[in-house]
Parts: sequence; C-alpha cells; structure tokens
Amino acid sequence: MKIEYLGHSCFKLTESTGTSVVCDPYSSEVGFKMPKVAADAVTVSHRHYDHCAVENVGGNPVVIETENSYSLPGVDIDAVKSFHDANRGKTRGENVIFKFRMDGIDVCHLGDLGEACSPDLIETVLPVNVLLIPVGGTYTIDAEMAKEYVDRIMPDIVIPMHFRTKDCKLDIDKVDEFLKLFDEECIEEYEDNSLELSRSDLNGETRIVVLRRG
Repeated sequence: MKIEYLGHSCFKLTESTGTSVVCDPYSSEVGFKMPKVAADAVTVSHRHYDHCAVENVGGNPVVIETENSYSLPGVDIDAVKSFHDANRGKTRGENVIFKFRMDGIDVCHLGDLGEACSPDLIETVLPVNVLLIPVGGTYTIDAEMAKEYVDRIMPDIVIPMHFRTKDCKLDIDKVDEFLKLFDEECIEEYEDNSLELSRSDLNGETRIVVLRRG
C-alpha cells in the first residue's frame, strides 16, 4: 500500500490493486491549497472547513462520514464515533475515527480527535499498524496527549498530522513539540510526501515518520 501526505490532516491511501481513499480534504482557508487528487472514496471526520472539502477530490468519489462499516474493492473501512473535545462534544462536536484494512495493514486516521485517552476508545481502534494522529493541540489533542495515545496503541508507524507549518493560518503547535517526546533514533523525517509499505516492513517497533507536505 501507499500513503501520501497531502498536508494538514489529509492523506491519500492507495491499495496495491489501485483502490484509493482520501482522508479529510481541506479548504485553502488553512493557508495553502490542497494538491489536485482523485480517489474512489473520501472520508470526512467532521464538517469543519479544514476537513470536509470533498469538492477538492476528483474521480466522483463516494463520501463516507458516518459511524458504520464499509467495503471497497480490496479495502475494508470501519468508522468509529469519538469527540472533538474533552467535554464529550459539547465544545466542538463529534469526530469520526476511520480504520482502514488494506494489503493486510491496519491504518487508523484519528481525524480531529480531542478527547482524552480511554481504555474503551483504545480497545475500539485496535489493532493499528499505522497511526495518523493530530499533534498540534488547540482544536485537537496536544503533543503530550498524542504521545499517550501512541504509548497505549503501540503502532508500528506513527505519522503526525494537524500541526503548524510555514503557511498554516491555524493557531496550533509545530510538529517539534511532539517529536521531542521521543528518542531521536526512532524518528524518521522524509524529504518525500509518500511512504510505501508491505507487511514485511512492520517489525513491532514504533517508528515516528514525518512526511513532507506534497
């Protein structure tokens, strides 16, 4: 499978036979334009402008945004309800976590998760090989809470998202606040915006992979 980081919280996941899903496409209101992309499906964690710009995804994709289980050729998707804040949605509403199973790899996109780490939520999302996790705080969990999720979920690969970059207009932290909580030897910063994985690349040791925005 291939994972492409398109900026902010947006990724394109492509299964080996070609089925593709784009997660949380964003509006240029974040401070930069989303790259041109097409997909078979789009997942939307919640209806905020920086996560629901489905019009930016070509290919006439099916839009998935509610709690349920879904199937595409070669891809199984489970959508799990969670909260965008620590007050059970009273501040910013609900958030949908998406679990993808493709090429024998379990990928979890946490969307704009804002609630504290709980045994019930961890049990719901497990198992996870690749964790796509917000780390910027303010509107989501912050770096320290993200670290707690990583420690509890114990994925093979962690890809941080929803952090401040050069052109970003949102009041969120840079990825550095998250990275400094880990040993340097487990952090990999890529010059590229994509990562190709197979089951053989997963060895049970957690790696933090920072992808460049495409």
